[in-house]
Amino acid sequence: MAKKNRTKSASETPAGEVGPRQPCPCGSGKRYKACHGAPGGGQVFVKRPFEGLPSETDLVAMRELVPAATATLNLKGDHADRVVKLCTLLPMAAPALVRDSGEIWLGLQVQHGFGDPARDLGAVLLEALAAEPGAGMVGLTSEPGPGPRLQDLVEDGDLAVEVHEGFDYWVSDMDASSELAQALEQAEGAAAPTARLTEVTAAYWTRMGAKEHLRWVMPEPEDALLTALARLHVAGDDVIVPEARLVGMFRAHGLLAPVWDLPVGTGPEALEEPAAAFKAKLDAALADDSDLSTEERSARSGLANRQVTIR
Repeated sequence: MAKKNRTKSASETPAGEVGPRQPCPCGSGKRYKACHGAPGGGQVFVKRPFEGLPSETDLVAMRELVPAATATLNLKGDHADRVVKLCTLLPMAAPALVRDSGEIWLGLQVQHGFGDPARDLGAVLLEALAAEPGAGMVGLTSEPGPGPRLQDLVEDGDLAVEVHEGFDYWVSDMDASSELAQALEQAEGAAAPTARLTEVTAAYWTRMGAKEHLRWVMPEPEDALLTALARLHVAGDDVIVPEARLVGMFRAHGLLAPVWDLPVGTGPEALEEPAAAFKAKLDAALADDSDLSTEERSARSGLANRQVTIR
């Protein structure tokens, strides 16, 4: 008698879980059982680490898509009077800087990763809060272990994200050392022009070389969003502006970020009203619970195949 195959297939994996032979959601390219699912593989991977934060979509964008942006965090309890600036990137990808004034700069784009970015940020923030003013760089050298996550330390409320043309804010109130000047030059060279739309949430125009794109991080569950986008595509309603094209999407920290190629010269201002109109159509499509047509099912399959996992 043949042995029974005890390995679960992808279709048998419970919803919300990752099968052992499926790609690890961290984006490493390895199977889950050989990465975060391996025995001793470190802290359990958190698929949607920023869930519960009002500005979850902007946090994901700042961590993965936006080169230079900042936002002020309001802390809870005994630390409510501390000034904390959340930054996309700090010099040398530092996790945090404690400045002479005692102000804390907390970095999102960092080198370390222990499975739960929200816990990592919480641990770094606590280290920075305990440091003396002027302590400089603060970071993690090992897995932080159980403890407060970012959600536990900050007050509820949407972030007021400020997108910068470059990284001059690093040195706006200080003289740049030669080392810092070099880091600034390197970062500036890699930063693509970016702007955040104001009429909708977490939508960012960017120009990369000669091409322009709209990258929009959306909070809806993946299955529901893919279905709604497929409905809009078949209806011809997924075009933000004339000659724009929905070309695919990023998957990052449990959320999808659809990407549109835009006609050269579009710029961010021309996207404001069309993006708001698209959001209204998307909301209507999300509320539609009717069965998909054959054409819509085909469109949905095509969208699912045009995803790139970042984290």
